[in-house]
Formats: sequence, structure tokens, C-alpha cells
Amino acid sequence: MTQTEQTSRRDQILATAADLFAARGFHGVSVVDIGAACGISGPALYKHFASKQAVLAEMLVSISEELLRVGTERAQEADPLAALVEWHVDFALRHRPLIVVQDRDWESLPAEARERVRSLQREYVDLWAGQLLLTDESLDLPTARAMAHAAFGLINSTPHSGLLPDPQMREVLSRMALGALRP
Repeated sequence: MTQTEQTSRRDQILATAADLFAARGFHGVSVVDIGAACGISGPALYKHFASKQAVLAEMLVSISEELLRVGTERAQEADPLAALVEWHVDFALRHRPLIVVQDRDWESLPAEARERVRSLQREYVDLWAGQLLLTDESLDLPTARAMAHAAFGLINSTPHSGLLPDPQMREVLSRMALGALRP
């Protein structure tokens, strides 16, 4: 198997596991379930990941890294706050299962991965808070952080509130988030 095929299989395993974990919870899914859904045997999963917890850890660490990486890029755009909102809304609409898994299965993460995710999330919050401070000089850092968390709560409600087709939901979430964040 080539490196590209291995990466593709790992990505398939992560996406499939996210869907399964979101539907049934981390503890309601076995390695055999993940393997079967990917068209491989459960034990073959161990060629790609050391354990089911390793799958969960990579899943949540990698999405946190992606949020921060792309968010940092978006913060360089002409209207950084709008670009950050657009990015996070797009992410939330494309990755509903990951939002559910992050919320519900947090305690199943190994301690090291949990700390890495927390660290990345703090950086992401501070990225947003920094933009809010530039937008409204009357804010202090704790308030800007609270506003960022509130915006994430709104946007990350998509697994539960996505009652509209995605294009309409994108518009509603973007309008609401920007309306709440701008003075």
C-alpha cells in the first residue's frame, strides 16, 4: 500500500468512525464496527491506529489543528471577523458528526490528547478574541473570549438546529454570528 493509499484509508477510517461515534457514542462502537463500515476487518484497523482511543484522539486533535490553521489564514483577510465566521460556519456544516463527538465523547479522549485539544482550542478562541478586540476597543480580553465562545455555541448548534438546507443555514448562522459579534 502506498503512502497516499494509507493516508486515504486513514482519512476514511476517521470519517467513518466520526459518523459511527456521532450516531452511537464512542462506547457504543467497536473496532470491528469501524472496520466493517470501512470494508476491512477490525484487526486490520490496527495497521492504521493503535486503538479505538487513538482514532478518537487523532480525529479531535486534527480537527482542532485544522480550525486553528485555517482560522489563522482567514484572520489575514480584509474583513477578518467575517472570514472567521464564514470559515467556522462552513466547517460546522461539513463536520456535524465531529461536533457531536467533540461534545459527547470528550471524556473518552486520552489525557494527552485532551490537553492538546484544549491548548489548540484556547489558541483558536484567542485568535477570535484578538479580532474582536480590534473591532471594538471597549472590550476587554475576558469579554472577547466569552463572545467567541458564545459564537461557537451558536454556530456549533448545527447538528441540532440544522433544520434548513445548508445554503440557507449558512446564511442564517453567518448573519446571526456576525450580528452578535459586531458593535
